[in-house]
Amino acid sequence: MTDSTPTVVLVHGAFADASSFARVVPELLADGLKVLVPAVPNRSLTGDAAYIASVVRAVSGPVVLVGHSYGGAVITVAGVEDNVKALVFVAGYALEEGESLGELQGRFPDSDLASALVYTPFPVEGSDEPGTDVTVEIDKFPAIFAADVDPDLARVLAVSQRPLAGAAFAEAAPVAAWKTKPSWGLVSTSDHTINPDVERFGYERAGMTTTEVDSSHLVMLAHPKKVADLIREAVRSVSA
Repeated sequence: MTDSTPTVVLVHGAFADASSFARVVPELLADGLKVLVPAVPNRSLTGDAAYIASVVRAVSGPVVLVGHSYGGAVITVAGVEDNVKALVFVAGYALEEGESLGELQGRFPDSDLASALVYTPFPVEGSDEPGTDVTVEIDKFPAIFAADVDPDLARVLAVSQRPLAGAAFAEAAPVAAWKTKPSWGLVSTSDHTINPDVERFGYERAGMTTTEVDSSHLVMLAHPKKVADLIREAVRSVSA
């Protein structure tokens, strides 16, 4: 691999963490690629994007930025960094400039996720007002999030969720990196977390190269090779 070979930065979404890419990472490492899987704070869209942008800036050389679920919204904003050469959205939100998650989702019928959310206050440093953490009901998590993932693993994931602060749903994306960066999108057609039409709409609006996989929301754990193949496509385009 040469210095021009991109580093793949994998950005997880809400209710999951970096381990959600555990089956994709070995695929990419076996290709000789450099990979980073940072922990996303999941506190606010602009704050999370700023954090991921700082990770990207610390990489010397080109980056292929991959976002799953809410991570798609994060890379929509963070992807404007100069060394980001391609974007890959995995069952993710591709927001328009000035659009929030809630607005994009509101164009389409709710998924099963909407009726399974749990809201829990958390302390905000320097404020008397608490924030609100959003998670998924533990007993409903496997069916909604990970229907085709190993059931034992799905049970572990259900009790180890990384919450998303509720404020992130209403925050508008200040930029949309897909306007200036080549982008790929994967639709999970059996997704019960994000309505697959939300994924399709965002990808088509952005003019992305799109693939569809019959999968639950956690397609990276259910079908890692298919996710890795889409990332490889983006890597080849950057390396060519």
